[in-house]
Amino acid sequence: METIGHLLSDVSHRPYELSSGKWQYYQEWNSTLFLHWKVPYDSLRSCVPEKFNIDTFGGDCYVSIVAFTMQNIRPRNLPAVKFLSDFHEINLRTYIDNDNRQGVYFLNIEAEKLLSALFAKTLSGLPYEKARMKRTDTYYHSNNPLKNFHLDAIFEIKSKLIQKTALDIWLTERYCLYFHNNKKFYRYDVHHLAWELKNVEVKQLQLNYKIDNLVLTGLQPDLAHYSDGVKVLAWQKQLL
Repeated sequence: METIGHLLSDVSHRPYELSSGKWQYYQEWNSTLFLHWKVPYDSLRSCVPEKFNIDTFGGDCYVSIVAFTMQNIRPRNLPAVKFLSDFHEINLRTYIDNDNRQGVYFLNIEAEKLLSALFAKTLSGLPYEKARMKRTDTYYHSNNPLKNFHLDAIFEIKSKLIQKTALDIWLTERYCLYFHNNKKFYRYDVHHLAWELKNVEVKQLQLNYKIDNLVLTGLQPDLAHYSDGVKVLAWQKQLL
């Protein structure tokens, strides 16, 4: 089991240095399903503030749905409270590269529990909202009636860890999060061990996410991954 000291000392996989100062939040992103799509730049650009530079791989833009179970989220020096700290989460994200710090930007972010959504929104400033969710080891369901967003995925996890390609690393090894709030722009730096990824077969997928010109409806992913999860440290947000 990784200790905080172990997490902080294992940095060889990072593309840039750890953030200075003390970490402020601990969390675990467990049982994580990644679904990735190539999307046209023009459909994505209207969804992302101009201040954030959209990152590309081989000239292609990507968005990903990341469906996981958040556990033990807590501020530094305070214990996790299970009824708030543990919940299923789905985020729809794209990829940003500002000042040679490759990170992610959430196009949408949802949590299973109303109190947890409010707690996470208050703690982080991120635009969490409530959705109805349930999951098993082979199934993930989410429905957000306010936006008519939904995800129904049936999948089979393969047992062996994969040898990650350059694209796998580009999509998953991201150590900061960009966001905006009240016309101000911020970055959260995070740290975790390198993702251990497995192949996953998506047997059935029903999907509806539409944000401006970006439409993910009935599309099979171009690539999918699964991970048992990572333990994560996050620093205080920085004003850009």
